[in-house]
Amino acid sequence: MSWTCPNCDRELPWKDYRHYCQRVSLDSLFEGRSPELVLAFDKILAEVADWPKVLIGVTPNCIVFTRRVGFLIIRPMKKELDIKFYSAAEHKEKPVIKCVAAGRKFENHIRISSADDIRPELFVYIRESYDLN
Repeated sequence: MSWTCPNCDRELPWKDYRHYCQRVSLDSLFEGRSPELVLAFDKILAEVADWPKVLIGVTPNCIVFTRRVGFLIIRPMKKELDIKFYSAAEHKEKPVIKCVAAGRKFENHIRISSADDIRPELFVYIRESYDLN
């Protein structure tokens, strides 16, 4: 059961869920970014938004996908999207560029610059992160 914050109208997993409590436009994160970067984000959004119980929030720096907790954070950079997801095991192989222990999980980062960089294994990683929740 989700809850909507009365201050920012953001849909959250539960009532006292910690969040950035201001309204931020998704479009503002992509101002000055290439149409190709927007297309790459839209491709990820189209896949993940349809998964059960996924909530999507926008902060001044990133887009946060939550189920019970955050499982995917996408940060638009000037020329790339930094995609952060979690895993039960360490990922040292490409396309993962950074993997750091975070409690009993690992925080992983992949960077993409176009929709062509999105491969099926990216969604395997994201789904693994989703399933950890």
